[in-house]
Amino acid sequence: MGSVELLNPKGLWLLTGFVPLVIFYILKIKRQRIKVPSTWLWAEARRDLLAKSPFKKLIPELSLLLQILALLALTAALTRPALRGGRIDGDHVAIIIDTSASMGTLARGADGKDTTRMAEALTAANDVLDALAPGADAIVIESSREPKVVSPLDRDVRKLKGALAQVAVRDVEGDLGIAVALGADRLRAVGGKRRIVVITDGALAHGGPVAAAGIPTQVITVGDARDNAGIVRIDVRSGNDPATHREQAQVFVMLQNYAATPRDAYVTLSIDGHKDPKTSRRMLIPAHDKSPVVLTFSPDAIDYGKGMTVELSPPDALVIDDKAYARVPEGHKMPVTIASKVDYSWIMRALDADGDVDLQKLNLAQLATVNIDPEALVVVEGACPESIPGRDVLIVAPPEGNCLGIDVGKSVEQPQLTSWEAGDTRFRFLTLDGVHLTKANPLAAQGAGASLARAGTVTIIGDASVPGRAATVVGFDVGESDWPLKASFVLFIRNVVEGARLHRSQGAVGPVRTGDPLRIALPADVTKITVDGPGMPEHDVDCKGGFAIVPPVERAGLYHAKWTTPHVGSVLVAANLTSEKESDITPRPVTVDATAGSSTSASRLADAHHEWGLWLALLATLLIAIDLFWLTRQSPAPKPKAERAT
Repeated sequence: MGSVELLNPKGLWLLTGFVPLVIFYILKIKRQRIKVPSTWLWAEARRDLLAKSPFKKLIPELSLLLQILALLALTAALTRPALRGGRIDGDHVAIIIDTSASMGTLARGADGKDTTRMAEALTAANDVLDALAPGADAIVIESSREPKVVSPLDRDVRKLKGALAQVAVRDVEGDLGIAVALGADRLRAVGGKRRIVVITDGALAHGGPVAAAGIPTQVITVGDARDNAGIVRIDVRSGNDPATHREQAQVFVMLQNYAATPRDAYVTLSIDGHKDPKTSRRMLIPAHDKSPVVLTFSPDAIDYGKGMTVELSPPDALVIDDKAYARVPEGHKMPVTIASKVDYSWIMRALDADGDVDLQKLNLAQLATVNIDPEALVVVEGACPESIPGRDVLIVAPPEGNCLGIDVGKSVEQPQLTSWEAGDTRFRFLTLDGVHLTKANPLAAQGAGASLARAGTVTIIGDASVPGRAATVVGFDVGESDWPLKASFVLFIRNVVEGARLHRSQGAVGPVRTGDPLRIALPADVTKITVDGPGMPEHDVDCKGGFAIVPPVERAGLYHAKWTTPHVGSVLVAANLTSEKESDITPRPVTVDATAGSSTSASRLADAHHEWGLWLALLATLLIAIDLFWLTRQSPAPKPKAERAT
């Protein structure tokens, strides 16, 4: 709705003219002394002359009323009253609201109180809806990482405002260009006058002009300039304390200060389930510069795999980038589970000799019943179960039949090793020359690179990997060869372990940006997980091929995935904003490429002032003219009496 506004409030000073106007009407007139034969007809005038006060009682007169009205009209004309409202010239309007992380920045409201840029944007959007022409409709589009239609074209303003109430800030980088393109595409499908209204703070992660496809576009900017510093990068790794040689979690954090003055701040690391911070550092971040900080701590046994929060304090204008999240690394020791039909084997001996391996020994029956680390390397000797827990898998001497998609054939005697894939990470720094086998089962490995080691044309070591899980199948019992007596055997086992360690590290602490889908690596036999996180209710997600894809997350924080079949397990994934561009909250001009159209930019909806000053001035003139006529009118002359007929 429009509101009345005085464009020249100084004109109100003319109201002081009421004082002399009234005084003129209550002052007694100074009369001349004239001798008269009698004072009976002048008794009232005589009482005025005898009164000691120079003023008389104010008597309502038409002339006074006309002069008061004329003074009011003239005062109103000088103050230039106008009906203020937004000018929305269009039958179809696309309202695009920036909901990127920078819109959560604190701002100074018109009343002097703290608000947010998003609150100002919603106020501006409601003003646009109020300014729609009769019969016009509007579409509301939310612009974050991906555009989202909040409400389709609709003429019901109340319904559109209800949709606006659901719009909120997302912890993501914004891309205004694709949102404007979506709005232009929706408007091209309808006829009549079309217009795009963009509401943003101008702090865009993706710069450059936005294309409006020839549709007139107006940009409304909100928010004022504020200082900000934030966490723009976080990395976590496991290492060893050089002094104590204990396992140590190392958290690398990059801070950036966008202000013109240095920032004195504290960087604190906390772990879920602990009341007190694990470690803290005081930092002086230079003006307009980055500053790295390394936080280290020795995790307790119960801390591995838990979530941790790094916080920059005291908070500033944009609180979203003052926190970053990660997962406590599982530790340097690689969990390895071996299930075998024998009590002790050459592979167990090689794994026992590796001080960086946490070995769990099971028999084949226990593989399906004992709880196994979901990130573990699982080694199976003499069998190939349908369901194998853990992440990476090494199958040795499988029986005839199908094993992880590879057909295992009948045993052949005295196969001669002829070639192997030296470029594969499992065969780094080793050679199989001089290795002799008593017998082996041929493997029908399918696909390029699936054949890792060959005896002539027969594959005896194959690759059965699927996305999210590295699987190696060795078609012979290493005890029926002289391979364990060669250095290449120890190197092969070590390469398999190191590959599993790398995959575990990537799965645990791999970077996930808000606005992207969560790609969670899982054991290949898991088919469904339950996921929850900040702003995300608990829900089920189907898994396939050792992966679960969770739709894009819009809140920074820790997301939990858990499953109960075919075995119990869970994994935690951290999502962060960590964006140098989005943390730069400085408002910048937004350029619109509105070819064959028009483009305007303002800090609020364009005003349409309907002034009444001219009409009020004409009214004042008319009142003055009536007053002059009334004061100068002449009484009609009395008609002479008709002479009597004599």
